[in-house]
Amino acid sequence: MAEHTTAEGAPPDRGTPVATDSVDAALESLDSDGLKGYNYGYLDEHTKREIRRSMLKAVAIPGHQVPYASRPMPLARGWGTGGIQASLSMLGPEDRFKVIDQGADESVNAANIRRLAENTSDVTTTTDTTEADLIQSRHRIPEEVLTDEQRLVLQVPITDPLRKVDPSDAANRRRHAHKNYGKIWVHLYENVVEYGEIQIASRYPTMVAGRYLMDPSPIPRWDVPKLNDADHLTVLAAGREARIYAVPPHTEVEPLAFEDRAFTVERFPEQACHACGSTDTYLVEVSEEATGDGDETFETRYACNDSSFCEKRRENPDLHKDHHLDREGVDWGPGTPDTTEGGDTQ
Repeated sequence: MAEHTTAEGAPPDRGTPVATDSVDAALESLDSDGLKGYNYGYLDEHTKREIRRSMLKAVAIPGHQVPYASRPMPLARGWGTGGIQASLSMLGPEDRFKVIDQGADESVNAANIRRLAENTSDVTTTTDTTEADLIQSRHRIPEEVLTDEQRLVLQVPITDPLRKVDPSDAANRRRHAHKNYGKIWVHLYENVVEYGEIQIASRYPTMVAGRYLMDPSPIPRWDVPKLNDADHLTVLAAGREARIYAVPPHTEVEPLAFEDRAFTVERFPEQACHACGSTDTYLVEVSEEATGDGDETFETRYACNDSSFCEKRRENPDLHKDHHLDREGVDWGPGTPDTTEGGDTQ
């Protein structure tokens, strides 16, 4: 029997005494063995087979929401449980895994998911988009062109775009079955009446393969055109809602828009990344401490949201988004350097 000790000065009649030597042994075991006691990829084989079957069905019916038995994961629901289940079900020993959160590789969520995959799947992780076989992302698609040898997993908090107009999932499932999307068109029309244009910053409703209305996850409008006729497979997974849907390679993805109110993406006129000088990437505002002696202590700058590509652009300002491909002139996102003169990728 291990000797029980309590914290110094603690009343002996409060709480249950803890065997501190047992706790130390458990901590030492974790430090030495890590997560080797878990099944490969953390999930059991039955779960991985079920998720793979759901993904195959989602690929066969582009844009259709396929239910699956979402399992408890060692992270809170809403922080990527669906995405990590899809990723761990696809990861193999030879894969290289990249995780980004809002364009950054170093965020807490991205680092923890990457560490879980490393410990349970023994895969190589990378921050370079072009080196990754599988990319899991929270709300961004990388700036560099993805190829047919890569897979993209997007984390999804809300699966159904019709929930904006009707909270009833049962009614919305009937609308999907009958391709009855009149209410979402009314929602877009009301948006135009109120603002003069469609002002949906993220989760822009898109039609997949001319059949199913899809929520592309909270990616900005800038990324939506990247889903259309893409070379790569995109899997969208929601753990909290237990739904998986997909956009197979070379599938038509069309954002909803009116003839006189065309779909537009975010623009940053006369702005460039303060670090690399890019003008053809998705920029975000960052506040930094001002260097001057004025009254304002902070100044606003613009920076590339994709931190990995920004680092490459700092080394080579003329680097194209398709620099790693044999072919040239790939239309990938707005304002790429490969856009034909006088034209636009949109």
